[in-house]
Amino acid sequence: MYKVVIGLEVHCELETKSKNFSSAPNEFTEAHNINVATVDLGLPGILPIANKEAVRKALYTSMALHCDLPDEIIFDRKNYYYADLPKGYQITQNTKPVGLNGYLDVIVNGKVKRVTLHDIHLEEDTASLEHYPKYSLIDYNRSGVPLLEIVTNPCIESADEAVAYLEDLRDVFLYLGVSEAKSNYGQMRCDVNISLMKDTDTELGTKVEMKNINAFNNVRAAIEYEIKRQSELLDKGEKVIQETRRIAEDGKTYSMREKVDAVDYKYFVEPNIPSTPVTNELISELKSELPMLKGDRYLRYIEEFKISEYDAGVLSKTRSIADYFEEVLSYGADLNLSVNFVTTSILSTLNKLEISIDELFITPKMLSDVIKLVSENKLSMDAAKKLLYEAIDKKTDPIELVKKEGMGQINDEDTLLKLIQSIMDENLEVVRQYVEDGNMSAVNFFVGQTMKKSNRQANPNISRELISKELERRKENAK
Repeated sequence: MYKVVIGLEVHCELETKSKNFSSAPNEFTEAHNINVATVDLGLPGILPIANKEAVRKALYTSMALHCDLPDEIIFDRKNYYYADLPKGYQITQNTKPVGLNGYLDVIVNGKVKRVTLHDIHLEEDTASLEHYPKYSLIDYNRSGVPLLEIVTNPCIESADEAVAYLEDLRDVFLYLGVSEAKSNYGQMRCDVNISLMKDTDTELGTKVEMKNINAFNNVRAAIEYEIKRQSELLDKGEKVIQETRRIAEDGKTYSMREKVDAVDYKYFVEPNIPSTPVTNELISELKSELPMLKGDRYLRYIEEFKISEYDAGVLSKTRSIADYFEEVLSYGADLNLSVNFVTTSILSTLNKLEISIDELFITPKMLSDVIKLVSENKLSMDAAKKLLYEAIDKKTDPIELVKKEGMGQINDEDTLLKLIQSIMDENLEVVRQYVEDGNMSAVNFFVGQTMKKSNRQANPNISRELISKELERRKENAK
């Protein structure tokens, strides 16, 4: 057996109106070479201008991931030639990245795994190439899009850990609102570096790199295949070659090119973009906007609220749902009922109507008011859920519907008993089955009929108790 050592380099396109160093629109389109400016094409005499919003979002993300922030923003030139890089160099960060020494805690198989970060830097994306049998075409739409690169230390030890980290990192991007992080649009891509070593080894094994994987299941497949491939080589006493490989549709990795030495990119500070100080005022402003992230909320819901792991996962998955749930609680609604309503009625309604929580008619205050009626036994759970659906359909405050349509729960025992007795008189055969045959399903039958006749307003617990007593009374009278 060998120890698996994995490092990940995640590239995430930031959501801004324009590109990182030009005024060209930053938006996804299937039309080629539409969102292009002279800076993106690398034409002679171009002068890049840094995108303030991209810098803010880069610092914001670094702060959320517990990084050390720089005292100034500096960009560097990374010099290399490739067909998708029209300038012959990439504007990136090397001297002072936007973040150093951060971390992200993720939960893997019920345990907390801390993935430590080497650095986070802001750069420009390259153009994209489309390859055909006899030629290749270049699409410059992606060239210059603000790209955040998050580089981990070699601290990940399995495919499970790698995928959990990627999923949680994507949720961080979504929680912060810095990117849509859609892998099918290429907005979130990943390079995987993997090596194997014996437990007794003091140095890392030979690193194999797999570039630009944009689906998490492909990341898992690539890692699992490489663990198998490299293990078999080492078992035979053969050496693992330092190379770049690609993951194919068959789930296997194939060699693209060997890498003998590290490339010398001859970095130097970008002369056309002046440095900008990162002020205490900016840091304070960004810090005040930071939300509690998914992992922290998940643990809080379990440890402080005593919510089940499953419900905590559902409620913390997206920021909008978590914010909605917590706002419901802020109005004093019962915790357990709030969990029940949000994870069932609210989420099912969103799925059915295919809308977001922000588009839902029922506000947290409205839901809280309905939950309070349930807590006070003025409304049954079934009636409350029906009320919410009717409120959405009629675009009317649910409390107003209760007042107008008299939808409150019936708790008065005399009223309920009269209703139950009339139902039993209409269903004497079912009564006989209980009295003579001891058929206990009669109780459930009469509970259902009571709820139906009362338009689901009867208190189900009180009704069941009264039904049992009335059936026993009739059984005694029949003796």
